[in-house]
Amino acid sequence: MAVLNIQIVNASLADVQGAIGAGIDDGGWISTSYLIAEIVVIPLSGWLAQVFSIRIYLLTNAVLFLILSAACALAQDLPQMIALRAVQGFTGGVLIPMAFTLIITLLPKAKQPVGLALFAISATFAPAIGPTIGGYLTENWGWQYIFYVNIVPGAVMVAMLYFSLDAKPMKLSLLRQGDWPGIITMAIGLSALQTVLEEGNKDDWFGSPFIVRLTVIAVIALGLFLVIEFTTEKPLLNLRLLFRRNFGFGILANVLLGTALYGSVYILPVYLSRIQGYNAEQIGMVLAWTGLPQLVLIPLVPRLMQKVDARIVIGVGFALFAASNFMNIFMTNDYATDQLFWPNVVRAVGQALVMAPLSAVATAGIEHEHAGSASGLFNMMRNLGGAVGIAVLQTFLTKREQYHSNVLMQSVSLLEQATLNRLDQLTQYFVNHGVIDRVDAAHRAYVAIGHTVQKQAFILAFSDTFYLLGVALIVALIATALLKKPDHVSAGEAH
Repeated sequence: MAVLNIQIVNASLADVQGAIGAGIDDGGWISTSYLIAEIVVIPLSGWLAQVFSIRIYLLTNAVLFLILSAACALAQDLPQMIALRAVQGFTGGVLIPMAFTLIITLLPKAKQPVGLALFAISATFAPAIGPTIGGYLTENWGWQYIFYVNIVPGAVMVAMLYFSLDAKPMKLSLLRQGDWPGIITMAIGLSALQTVLEEGNKDDWFGSPFIVRLTVIAVIALGLFLVIEFTTEKPLLNLRLLFRRNFGFGILANVLLGTALYGSVYILPVYLSRIQGYNAEQIGMVLAWTGLPQLVLIPLVPRLMQKVDARIVIGVGFALFAASNFMNIFMTNDYATDQLFWPNVVRAVGQALVMAPLSAVATAGIEHEHAGSASGLFNMMRNLGGAVGIAVLQTFLTKREQYHSNVLMQSVSLLEQATLNRLDQLTQYFVNHGVIDRVDAAHRAYVAIGHTVQKQAFILAFSDTFYLLGVALIVALIATALLKKPDHVSAGEAH
């Protein structure tokens, strides 16, 4: 529900903004506030679970997540919604790494591939199916239900956690020994960086003093965080894990997976709404085909990993995911549901093959005491990859649209007879359809041609963004080739 939450809300953001009287620019903070809180709490969760015990920490945050979901549906204005979403992000962000930690610490080694496959369903299926659920709920029930939808599954989860997690004493003394300089610099640095990535394109990046200031803060704070983590005796995150070959290259592949995973979930709905005029529910039906095949395939992956080297499974998955993006690089005016069907199915197969084996290979051999750090880093970096991916794609799309517009406008010249003929046809069309003044009709003809050029430029720009995503996944494929076959040592054995 935590992974799904952000995609469901994004799919219905326009409706939420309208209901609480938020402008388009300010309304983005409904998502941004959640993402900032989520990315800060993910790396903190391993340590906080030690302080409060896994049972108390997880149950408290699960219950608060449900309460805050209901509270968001009752928000009256934008400041209320932003505050509630931020606190909800702190609670929802806990659920993601803690699920991962439980898998690599509590499950016996033989069952870990199954656990990681179930985790992969949540991590890759949820972003793909989020717009479908969000669009359906908003169109048929109202925007409040995008928050109420968490409550029933969440209540079942709380009951299961209550009866299955062992009670252990809290270790509040760890609060005094905490890596507070690391926690503070990380929280400031990640908050600033996430805000820059979310707001940068809208504010013209470094043309905005606000973005420049935040970038400086992010660089200084994260720089200090790295120094502190490598020099302190008991660091918040054991960054030395990154120097282990499989974990380091696994993290690189995971960042690029996050970039492509969240980037494609961002770019496709923008294309379908802007170019094809689809509403939220129609967009959801197109994206469903990136999610539904994964439900069938991901449970089969653990069995596949027993028969085939996990690195080959990951490599094939990245190759298919990359191919699905390259299938979309020759988009045309009528490129819609039917044309996107096969690329989406290929992408679903690719994603299903990547997530669980990548998690297994990257974390194989991670000792029990480092499981919290490994989980925090692995999940934070995928989310950070997603934030970077969306920011890069937004800017790339804008720049490529401008480039293609300039190129196309050179061909649409008043010195060209074809352009003059088209202007005459359009002018006559408007005259025949009730525009009395011929000058007005001619003006409308110019505007119509401008719109056509801009639309074509956007279609070409969207094709370029899919090409960029494909290239990112090829780099992830290269990182996968550098993984070594993991020893048969697992966190499950390190008990």
